[in-house]
Amino acid sequence: MTAHALHCDGYEGGPLRLPPMPERTPQALRLAIQEHAPQLLPDFEAHWKRVIGDAFSITPVPAFMRLWWTQYAIARNPALDAHLRDLEARAAESDDPEESSRLLEEYSRLRHEAAETKPGE
Repeated sequence: MTAHALHCDGYEGGPLRLPPMPERTPQALRLAIQEHAPQLLPDFEAHWKRVIGDAFSITPVPAFMRLWWTQYAIARNPALDAHLRDLEARAAESDDPEESSRLLEEYSRLRHEAAETKPGE
């Protein structure tokens, strides 16, 4: 895997070099997490064992992949990860329901964009 540049608003020092998204398979995603976001690995593996480990059906795999694909897409980008945490905290602390709603809509939009990231991006 080679890293590619991504401009992040609010990031000082030029483009941020991000590792590309892996192939969309559990094995490739696990390797990418292990290499570039190892803080996610214990939860990834525990979730895999709990939900998929001894399953006789592959039915839960797409939902598992969507969740962890999104988590990795965010975790590999420290600026995005910090921004999402900030939006969530500000929404939780706000006394204004409209502001909270606006912040959570932005949070949701950014997570959705992360989920739509393609392999190699």
